[in-house]
Amino acid sequence: MSFDERKIRDMVQRVVLRTLGLDGQTTAGSVGLSSERRPLITERDVEATPEGGELKYPAGALITPLAREVALRRRVTLTSEPVPVVTGLTSRSSASDVGQKIVALGADHGGFAMKEMLKEYLQQLGYAVIDCGTSSTEAVDYPDFAYAVARLVSEQRAWRGIILDGAGIGSCMAANKVPGVRAAMCYDLSTAINSREHNDANVLTLGGRLIGDSLAQAIVKTWLETPFGGGRHQRRVDKIMEIEKRFLRK
Repeated sequence: MSFDERKIRDMVQRVVLRTLGLDGQTTAGSVGLSSERRPLITERDVEATPEGGELKYPAGALITPLAREVALRRRVTLTSEPVPVVTGLTSRSSASDVGQKIVALGADHGGFAMKEMLKEYLQQLGYAVIDCGTSSTEAVDYPDFAYAVARLVSEQRAWRGIILDGAGIGSCMAANKVPGVRAAMCYDLSTAINSREHNDANVLTLGGRLIGDSLAQAIVKTWLETPFGGGRHQRRVDKIMEIEKRFLRK
Protein backbone atom coordinates (compact mmCIF):
# COMPACT_ATOMS: atom_id res chain seq x y z
CA MET A 1 0.00 0.00 0.00
CA SER A 2 1.45 3.40 -0.96
CA PHE A 3 1.15 6.53 1.12
CA ASP A 4 1.30 10.11 -0.09
CA GLU A 5 3.41 12.69 1.77
CA ARG A 6 0.46 14.12 3.68
CA LYS A 7 -0.47 10.71 5.09
CA ILE A 8 3.12 10.09 6.12
CA ARG A 9 3.33 13.48 7.87
CA ASP A 10 0.01 12.79 9.62
CA MET A 11 1.39 9.47 10.87
CA VAL A 12 4.56 11.15 12.14
CA GLN A 13 2.51 13.85 13.82
CA ARG A 14 0.40 11.29 15.66
CA VAL A 15 3.54 9.51 16.87
CA VAL A 16 5.07 12.79 18.05
CA LEU A 17 1.87 13.76 19.85
CA ARG A 18 1.68 10.41 21.60
CA THR A 19 5.35 10.62 22.56
CA LEU A 20 4.88 14.09 24.05
CA GLY A 21 1.61 13.14 25.69
CA LEU A 22 -0.22 15.82 23.71
CA ASP A 23 -2.57 13.72 21.61
CA GLY A 24 -5.94 15.47 21.66
CA GLN A 25 -4.61 18.28 23.87
CA THR A 26 -3.34 21.82 23.60
CA THR A 27 0.09 22.60 25.04
CA ALA A 28 -0.24 24.33 28.40
CA GLY A 29 0.98 27.91 28.32
CA SER A 30 0.91 28.16 24.56
CA VAL A 31 -0.38 31.36 22.99
CA GLY A 32 -3.49 31.36 20.84
CA LEU A 33 -3.47 27.65 20.11
CA SER A 34 -6.70 25.84 19.32
CA SER A 35 -7.54 22.16 19.46
CA GLU A 36 -7.20 21.95 15.67
CA ARG A 37 -4.43 19.91 14.09
CA ARG A 38 -1.07 21.62 14.60
CA PRO A 39 1.49 22.03 11.80
CA LEU A 40 4.45 19.66 11.86
CA ILE A 41 8.03 20.75 11.12
CA THR A 42 10.29 17.89 10.03
CA GLU A 43 13.93 17.56 9.01
CA ARG A 44 12.88 18.03 5.37
CA ASP A 45 11.66 21.53 6.17
CA VAL A 46 14.99 22.33 7.84
CA GLU A 47 17.02 20.84 4.99
CA ALA A 48 15.10 23.04 2.53
CA THR A 49 16.28 26.13 4.43
CA PRO A 50 19.69 27.59 3.43
CA GLU A 51 22.47 26.68 5.85
CA GLY A 52 22.84 29.37 8.51
CA GLY A 53 19.42 30.75 7.58
CA GLU A 54 16.15 31.14 9.42
CA LEU A 55 13.11 28.88 9.32
CA LYS A 56 9.94 30.58 10.48
CA TYR A 57 7.14 28.26 11.54
CA PRO A 58 3.54 28.89 12.67
CA ALA A 59 3.01 29.46 16.37
CA GLY A 60 2.17 26.18 18.09
CA ALA A 61 3.74 23.98 15.42
CA LEU A 62 5.28 20.69 16.48
CA ILE A 63 8.98 20.28 15.70
CA THR A 64 10.35 16.75 15.51
CA PRO A 65 13.53 15.94 17.47
CA LEU A 66 15.30 15.10 14.21
CA ALA A 67 14.33 18.49 12.79
CA ARG A 68 15.91 20.22 15.78
CA GLU A 69 19.02 18.08 15.42
CA VAL A 70 19.37 18.97 11.73
CA ALA A 71 18.76 22.66 12.55
CA LEU A 72 21.61 22.66 15.05
CA ARG A 73 23.93 20.89 12.61
CA ARG A 74 23.08 23.24 9.74
CA ARG A 75 22.97 26.33 12.00
CA VAL A 76 19.39 27.04 11.03
CA THR A 77 17.52 29.29 13.48
CA LEU A 78 14.00 28.07 14.23
CA THR A 79 11.74 31.06 14.85
CA SER A 80 8.09 30.87 15.83
CA GLU A 81 5.77 33.32 14.13
CA PRO A 82 3.68 35.19 16.74
CA VAL A 83 -0.07 34.88 16.54
CA PRO A 84 -0.83 38.56 17.25
CA VAL A 85 1.13 41.32 15.51
CA VAL A 86 2.18 44.25 17.67
CA THR A 87 1.98 47.57 15.84
CA GLY A 88 2.62 51.20 16.70
CA LEU A 89 5.66 50.54 18.90
CA THR A 90 8.06 53.51 19.06
CA SER A 91 10.83 54.70 21.34
CA ARG A 92 8.12 56.60 23.27
CA SER A 93 5.81 53.63 23.73
CA SER A 94 5.01 52.35 27.20
CA ALA A 95 3.41 49.15 28.42
CA SER A 96 -0.06 50.70 28.29
CA ASP A 97 0.31 51.47 24.57
CA VAL A 98 0.53 47.80 23.58
CA GLY A 99 -2.53 45.56 23.78
CA GLN A 100 -0.73 42.20 23.87
CA LYS A 101 2.50 42.01 25.85
CA ILE A 102 4.62 39.67 23.77
CA VAL A 103 8.14 38.89 24.96
CA ALA A 104 10.64 37.33 22.56
CA LEU A 105 12.98 35.01 24.45
CA GLY A 106 16.20 33.43 23.20
CA ALA A 107 19.42 31.89 24.45
CA ASP A 108 22.52 29.99 23.43
CA HIS A 109 23.65 26.83 25.22
CA GLY A 110 25.06 28.87 28.12
CA GLY A 111 21.69 30.44 28.80
CA PHE A 112 19.44 27.53 27.84
CA ALA A 113 18.58 26.38 31.37
CA MET A 114 17.76 29.90 32.52
CA LYS A 115 15.71 30.53 29.37
CA GLU A 116 13.52 27.53 30.11
CA MET A 117 13.03 28.74 33.68
CA LEU A 118 12.22 32.30 32.59
CA LYS A 119 9.81 31.12 29.91
CA GLU A 120 7.59 29.53 32.55
CA TYR A 121 8.05 32.52 34.87
CA LEU A 122 7.02 35.01 32.17
CA GLN A 123 3.90 33.01 31.38
CA GLN A 124 3.03 33.01 35.09
CA LEU A 125 3.32 36.80 35.03
CA GLY A 126 0.83 36.92 32.15
CA TYR A 127 3.15 37.57 29.21
CA ALA A 128 2.96 35.81 25.87
CA VAL A 129 6.32 34.24 25.02
CA ILE A 130 7.92 33.61 21.64
CA ASP A 131 10.71 31.07 22.19
CA CYS A 132 13.45 31.69 19.61
CA GLY A 133 15.65 28.82 20.83
CA THR A 134 18.05 27.20 21.45
CA SER A 135 16.45 23.89 22.36
CA SER A 136 19.28 22.12 24.23
CA THR A 137 22.66 22.58 25.89
CA GLU A 138 24.48 21.58 22.70
CA ALA A 139 26.96 24.29 21.68
CA VAL A 140 25.54 26.95 19.33
CA ASP A 141 26.47 30.51 18.34
CA TYR A 142 24.90 33.23 20.49
CA PRO A 143 24.67 35.86 17.67
CA ASP A 144 22.11 33.69 15.85
CA PHE A 145 19.69 33.75 18.76
CA ALA A 146 20.39 37.36 19.70
CA TYR A 147 19.50 38.33 16.14
CA ALA A 148 16.31 36.25 16.15
CA VAL A 149 15.05 38.03 19.28
CA ALA A 150 16.24 41.50 18.27
CA ARG A 151 14.64 41.19 14.85
CA LEU A 152 11.22 40.48 16.35
CA VAL A 153 11.53 43.60 18.51
CA SER A 154 12.85 45.68 15.61
CA GLU A 155 9.96 44.57 13.37
CA GLN A 156 7.48 45.35 16.18
CA ARG A 157 6.30 41.77 16.38
CA ALA A 158 7.39 41.58 20.01
CA TRP A 159 6.95 44.19 22.74
CA ARG A 160 10.24 43.39 24.47
CA GLY A 161 13.08 40.90 24.05
CA ILE A 162 15.18 38.94 26.53
CA ILE A 163 18.39 37.15 25.51
CA LEU A 164 20.63 34.92 27.59
CA ASP A 165 24.14 33.59 27.03
CA GLY A 166 26.96 32.70 29.39
CA ALA A 167 27.89 36.29 30.27
CA GLY A 168 25.25 38.36 28.47
CA ILE A 169 27.85 40.60 26.83
CA GLY A 170 28.10 39.10 23.34
CA SER A 171 24.34 38.88 22.90
CA CYS A 172 24.03 42.53 23.88
CA MET A 173 26.60 43.51 21.25
CA ALA A 174 24.87 41.45 18.56
CA ALA A 175 21.36 42.70 19.38
CA ASN A 176 22.46 46.34 19.26
CA LYS A 177 23.49 45.91 15.62
CA VAL A 178 19.81 45.53 14.68
CA PRO A 179 18.16 48.88 13.84
CA GLY A 180 15.67 50.08 16.42
CA VAL A 181 17.05 47.91 19.21
CA ARG A 182 18.39 49.32 22.46
CA ALA A 183 19.77 46.30 24.30
CA ALA A 184 21.08 46.51 27.85
CA MET A 185 23.01 43.92 29.80
CA CYS A 186 21.77 44.01 33.40
CA TYR A 187 23.21 42.22 36.41
CA ASP A 188 21.19 43.70 39.31
CA LEU A 189 17.99 45.64 39.99
CA SER A 190 19.69 49.03 39.72
CA THR A 191 20.92 48.40 36.17
CA ALA A 192 17.50 47.00 35.22
CA ILE A 193 15.74 50.15 36.46
CA ASN A 194 18.31 52.50 34.91
CA SER A 195 18.20 50.81 31.50
CA ARG A 196 14.44 51.28 31.32
CA GLU A 197 13.99 54.63 33.07
CA HIS A 198 16.94 56.40 31.41
CA ASN A 199 17.57 54.47 28.18
CA ASP A 200 14.16 53.03 27.24
CA ALA A 201 15.86 49.66 26.62
CA ASN A 202 13.65 47.28 24.66
CA VAL A 203 15.94 44.24 24.85
CA LEU A 204 17.45 42.79 28.03
CA THR A 205 20.48 40.50 28.08
CA LEU A 206 21.51 38.35 31.03
CA GLY A 207 24.48 36.17 31.87
CA GLY A 208 23.05 32.74 32.53
CA ARG A 209 26.29 31.61 34.17
CA LEU A 210 26.83 34.74 36.24
CA ILE A 211 23.56 35.18 38.15
CA GLY A 212 21.17 32.84 39.91
CA ASP A 213 17.56 32.07 39.03
CA SER A 214 16.03 34.20 41.80
CA LEU A 215 18.03 37.27 40.82
CA ALA A 216 17.25 36.68 37.14
CA GLN A 217 13.52 36.60 37.91
CA ALA A 218 13.76 39.79 39.97
CA ILE A 219 15.70 41.58 37.21
CA VAL A 220 13.24 40.47 34.51
CA LYS A 221 10.16 41.49 36.51
CA THR A 222 11.68 44.86 37.45
CA TRP A 223 12.87 45.53 33.90
CA LEU A 224 9.49 44.71 32.34
CA GLU A 225 7.54 46.80 34.84
CA THR A 226 9.75 49.91 34.95
CA PRO A 227 8.41 52.70 32.72
CA PHE A 228 10.57 54.99 30.63
CA GLY A 229 11.20 58.30 32.37
CA GLY A 230 10.84 60.57 29.34
CA GLY A 231 11.77 64.22 29.75
CA ARG A 232 15.50 64.83 29.55
CA HIS A 233 15.99 61.08 29.01
CA GLN A 234 13.92 61.21 25.82
CA ARG A 235 16.25 63.81 24.36
CA ARG A 236 19.22 61.55 25.03
CA VAL A 237 17.54 58.44 23.66
CA ASP A 238 16.69 60.42 20.53
CA LYS A 239 20.38 61.22 20.17
CA ILE A 240 21.24 57.53 20.46
CA MET A 241 18.83 56.72 17.66
CA GLU A 242 20.13 59.59 15.55
CA ILE A 243 23.61 58.03 15.62
CA GLU A 244 22.09 54.85 14.20
CA LYS A 245 20.24 56.78 11.50
CA ARG A 246 23.49 58.44 10.34
CA PHE A 247 24.93 55.06 9.43
CA LEU A 248 21.69 53.78 7.90
CA ARG A 249 21.62 56.78 5.56
CA LYS A 250 25.06 55.97 4.13
